Amino acid sequence: MARSNPHTVGLDEVRRSDTGLVGGKNASLGEMIRALGSKGVHVPPGFATTADAYRSYLSFNGLDDRISAELEALATARTTLQHAGETIRALILGGDWPAKTAEEILANYRRLGQSAGDENCPVAVRSSATAEDLPEASFAGQQETYLNITGGQALLVACKKCYASLFTDLAISYRQIHGFDHMQVALSVGVQQMVRADTGGAGVMFSIDTESGFPDAVLINAAWGLGENVVQGAVDPDEFQVFKPFLETPGLTPILEKRLGDKAVKMILDRDGSTRNVPTSTAERAQFVLSDDEILTLARYAKVIEDHYGQPMDMEWARDGVTGRIYIVQARPETVQSRLSPGALRSYSVKDPGPALLTGLSVGSAAVAGRVCMIENAADIDQFVDGSILVTGTTDPDWMPIMKRAAAIVTDHGGRTSHAAIISRELGLPAIVGCGNATQILHDQQDVTVSCAGGEDGVVTEGVSQVSVSEETLEDLPRPHTQVMLNLANPGAALRWWRLPVDGVGLARMEFVISNTVRVHPMALARFDRVTDPETRAQIEQLTEGYSPKSAYFVDRLAHGLSRIAAFCYPKPVVIRMSDFKTNEYADLLGGRDFEPAEENPMIGFRGASRYYSEKYRDGFALECQAIARLRGQMGFKNVIVMIPFCRTPEEADRVLEVMAEHGLKRGQDGLKAYVMGEIPSNVLRAAEFAERFDGFSIGSNDLTQLTLGIDRDSEALAELFREDDPAVLWMIETVIREAHKAGATVGFCGQAPSNNPAYARRLVGFGIDSISVTPDSFVQVLRNAVEAEAD
Repeated sequence: MARSNPHTVGLDEVRRSDTGLVGGKNASLGEMIRALGSKGVHVPPGFATTADAYRSYLSFNGLDDRISAELEALATARTTLQHAGETIRALILGGDWPAKTAEEILANYRRLGQSAGDENCPVAVRSSATAEDLPEASFAGQQETYLNITGGQALLVACKKCYASLFTDLAISYRQIHGFDHMQVALSVGVQQMVRADTGGAGVMFSIDTESGFPDAVLINAAWGLGENVVQGAVDPDEFQVFKPFLETPGLTPILEKRLGDKAVKMILDRDGSTRNVPTSTAERAQFVLSDDEILTLARYAKVIEDHYGQPMDMEWARDGVTGRIYIVQARPETVQSRLSPGALRSYSVKDPGPALLTGLSVGSAAVAGRVCMIENAADIDQFVDGSILVTGTTDPDWMPIMKRAAAIVTDHGGRTSHAAIISRELGLPAIVGCGNATQILHDQQDVTVSCAGGEDGVVTEGVSQVSVSEETLEDLPRPHTQVMLNLANPGAALRWWRLPVDGVGLARMEFVISNTVRVHPMALARFDRVTDPETRAQIEQLTEGYSPKSAYFVDRLAHGLSRIAAFCYPKPVVIRMSDFKTNEYADLLGGRDFEPAEENPMIGFRGASRYYSEKYRDGFALECQAIARLRGQMGFKNVIVMIPFCRTPEEADRVLEVMAEHGLKRGQDGLKAYVMGEIPSNVLRAAEFAERFDGFSIGSNDLTQLTLGIDRDSEALAELFREDDPAVLWMIETVIREAHKAGATVGFCGQAPSNNPAYARRLVGFGIDSISVTPDSFVQVLRNAVEAEAD
């Protein structure tokens, strides 16, 4: 469309098709102002210089030929990248503004100030390359941003600096790699009213899970102060995940995860208007940057923006500390997960890993073994050894030349949206970020294995371990009539399996989430006054800081931990087994020794259903029920089914169901189904009675074999007698399926036998099993075994 001022344009006049005029970043900002303001998405007002303004600046100062000459010298190895970059940047910074361009910039700045009620309105000045963020190349972070610029002359200087940043060493080398003509790429400068995030908070947001590509999750990182620390990975931010499908359902709070970052520093504005980092207070480190309402507001912004653009998006946001309003300050297409082929699933595993040295947030799902190359300062990157594992404090765009030569990356600081994480993802490298002390624990030339194969927690182990890789093509997988489901325990790994054509989750083990995410015995929270050990009390006090009563910590952490398992295959069923620790395992939880008896044989002792109505654990079971009630109610996951383990008699079942109903889990109410584990001979012999009380059975073959044959499943001496295909065990399985079906109850099988033995899968299918649930690594094999069995 025609424009009266060819060198500047208001952002409200720009749309996304204007990338050639104002670059991808500014075109996107204008698009959101024009199209999404009416939908509640706030973007700071401003204007942009055009690509013509940049070209006019070069022409006015006679720089085109001089820049081309430097680039030609670089291409023919007559000069170095560093020298060429320094020379070109100096030429641009030394130029003068054409009078018309300067006049337009200053006139727009005055209008922005009049609108804001401040003639020296502080502005953010951002670079936007005209080839930026195209699908085939991500230029993010290569050009500069200048914050809190006040006054017309300071603005003109900042705009010059943006022009010069088109020729940083990184930007030059990146264009060379991707085949962009340096002289065909222009630069637009975006000038926006400054959001006072220095007294508020800021961060990065993706409308897709960055590690798994799960399309129904929004990932948000947040830190105090200006957002540069999050982008550059200089701070370990808070992390939040939100389930998109429930965002528009009134009354729901579908926050899947809230991870508290240490947020050790924040970027603020100094007295002279410049920016600097200062330590955060103890209170700020202990507090989330965003409230639940703000998390959901941002997630809704992400969904609106994604829906408008029709693709997953990478966004930056800022919250004004004065007004409390949240703004989107940048939005561009997500360029990694959204481009991966959905047709293949690659899985990594590490055989016989050495002792764990440190952990952090995993980026990707790969694993690699190699030798550490410790580089603590960007000035020393020339010392990097190709193919090594880069270990450093943090990275920024200056590190790009060696990051692409690394086998893996490990950093002290940063979250999943930090520079190190984003670049590692783009390069397809495994990375572990935010370790805290990697540069202190590891040393140069040390042999280690870096594994991101275990979910959200990456681990560095000692020594070179064997790493194996398997790949499955999902498009050609057969689909049996028998349902094939997953056994899951680790919420951190759940989202990575969303591409598998599963029929749901047949077994989600609550005890794993309790031991790894909650860590505290529920009775120690419900009756904290009975915890005797001072050190244990101090640990519990620290973990539950901010929760009142302390039991709220258990409910909150457990509900969030289970929510990702419930989310990844929604609306398919997810069967969550209530806690099935043995007394010795419960005792290992913080505070557990004050509440657990010492038993000679915990395997057949005070476990499962018998605990749930006992005065010794009833208050703890109440917290488990409250977590499930929140998961199904407040969070919206009505696909969750509750399963009771080790229920010895129908009369015991009645007592458990009564206690569940007291705490908001009444079978049949709001669609709630309740299952029982079929793992005790009495479950088989009285199957018809159990079927009156439960909607389904899940056969636990290990315990059923143990109790049918009278063999301790952990006994090495009797290992060869422990056979799940023993005729007595198979009779038990066939009988419970037959009797349950007569009563209208479903029956599933959760165990490894069908994956290890195709003949076992055929037997189960022949018995009429409704579903088989296995670990993710066995899923494809069981799928094939079930199809073969049905064909017999």
